[in-house]
Amino acid sequence: MRPPPILIAGQTAIGKSDVALALAEQIGGEIISVDSMQVYRGLDIGTAKPSRAERERVPHHLIDVVGLEETFDAARFADLAGKAEAEIRAREKVPILCGGTGLYFKAFLEGLGEAPAADPGLRAALEQVPMEDLLRELEERDPLTFQRIDRKNPRRVVRAVEVIRLTGRPFSEQRSVWGSGESGSPCTAFGLRRSASDLRTRIDVRVDAMFRNGLVEETRTLLKRGLETNRTAMQALGYRQVVEHLRGQRSLEETIELVKIRTRQFAKRQMTWFRRQLDLRWIDVPAGEPPAETARRLEALLKSKQT
Repeated sequence: MRPPPILIAGQTAIGKSDVALALAEQIGGEIISVDSMQVYRGLDIGTAKPSRAERERVPHHLIDVVGLEETFDAARFADLAGKAEAEIRAREKVPILCGGTGLYFKAFLEGLGEAPAADPGLRAALEQVPMEDLLRELEERDPLTFQRIDRKNPRRVVRAVEVIRLTGRPFSEQRSVWGSGESGSPCTAFGLRRSASDLRTRIDVRVDAMFRNGLVEETRTLLKRGLETNRTAMQALGYRQVVEHLRGQRSLEETIELVKIRTRQFAKRQMTWFRRQLDLRWIDVPAGEPPAETARRLEALLKSKQT
């Protein structure tokens, strides 16, 4: 019997990757990254991408699969993740999907619904429309989405209006209809969580480390390779703020603090989404618990489920 996949979800900086790595070593698994930014080559420091040494310890999938000149979305993720899962299970290894991009998890589990593919021409035109005009149109044509959407995220607002114009139907109707999914496999889904104070400390430590390890230089290099032309990649935490710093909009110290604030805000949105959208078994991780110990607790739960 081929092993079913395991899902490990949670907020940024919660420690998912380290736990998944330890669990994979304990049970003979391979990791499928569920991260909308780690798919891009070159976005390394700011996405906390697994190191070369970690990828040598355990095979990782869906990391560094596209360049900055390419687009990547949930549809492509679901396709590639489904293929990776099948290949891992054929090797009689355990697929471990680990990450924080909720929509990618849902696309893998439940399919993509009826929303149409992107229209490059229409999208380019909408990106030139002032945000206040797009929001006004969204409020008139789809009040439900207008109430729920992150209005400070241009990419999501543009996508919602794009779908409405392409189909003539509210975006909320189409997002609510999900298919049968690509995986077709039973799975165990864990959500890791920590106390607010512990997570805040971990976020601060991570951001400080990113800047110390060269996030500014990495961003400068990526700008030469076309970072600003990729609207999805420019949404990655840290990079947009560093670009603004390089343009002289704020000091390095102010930039570091802003990235910490934005990361904490993002973590709150992630938790809200996971609680509402995914059926996870929540695992509390005490401050200071080694990842291997958390992984052992997960393994024990997996074994108890099998008996």
